[in-house]
Amino acid sequence: MRYAVSTMIAAAVALSPGAALAQSAVEGRVDRLEREMRAVQRKVFPGGAGQLIQPDITAPATPLATPGTPATSAVADLNARISALEAQITTMTGQIEQSQFRMREAEQAFEAYRRATDTRLSAIEARGAAPVSSEVSAAGDTRPAAAAAAPASGARAERVAAVVRPDTGDAAEDAYVYGFRLWEAKLYPEAQAQLKDMVSKHPKHRRASYAQNLLGRAYLDEGKPSLASIAFYDNYKKMPDGERAPDSLFYLGQALTQLKKPADACKVYGELTDVYGERISASMAADVARARTAAKCG
Repeated sequence: MRYAVSTMIAAAVALSPGAALAQSAVEGRVDRLEREMRAVQRKVFPGGAGQLIQPDITAPATPLATPGTPATSAVADLNARISALEAQITTMTGQIEQSQFRMREAEQAFEAYRRATDTRLSAIEARGAAPVSSEVSAAGDTRPAAAAAAPASGARAERVAAVVRPDTGDAAEDAYVYGFRLWEAKLYPEAQAQLKDMVSKHPKHRRASYAQNLLGRAYLDEGKPSLASIAFYDNYKKMPDGERAPDSLFYLGQALTQLKKPADACKVYGELTDVYGERISASMAADVARARTAAKCG
């Protein structure tokens, strides 16, 4: 872009020596625009990768200047193009700021929801097992907590014992795989305990994102969307670059839909596409589209 602009300015100066002052002013504006464009590109493309934003502006057809005619039209046309580019940068910057504002709003709304849920669950636990059943059902967790807290029967203990513990020498990998096998066997309380322990002991391992996401899945499959939503949100918030962070946002939307919070679910789906649009698979994109339709997102 700079080469094309400089060529146009040089042509204008060659035709009219008196345009040197205009050239200097225009070059100053071009330099400033290039700095601003690079700043905007860093926001739009944080990873760089040499991506450029090309303005949808083309040079107007300019008739050949006749001898003796002042060459002011080329400079004027260049000024018009630069003014249009400035307006384009301003619009793009405003759109970026609006998107960031919406993301902050969504985060703040869910933080408030999470604090309220944590407070309610703490109060439920303090009151004991009997009230837990009705309280959790009211929140959407239909399975009585008293049943989950009951000691495992002989048959259940046998099912747990039948799940093979891996031993590959990688403690974090083995812990996650064992939790996965418990979940796969539909032993959800045992899977939850195992996955929590894995994340607590190995928070920096790549499988921590997997384990935290699967923890939410285990709660969701057990019919406890309130606890699931917290697990999914924690994975996205604490490990946004984790391999299962996009999945957690999707399932967070599912949990919120089960909790009859479709508006919040729609915000989550929007954030998923905004933040991870290039990373999600085609199948997940299709799932998100169906979920947005089910939640009646605008």
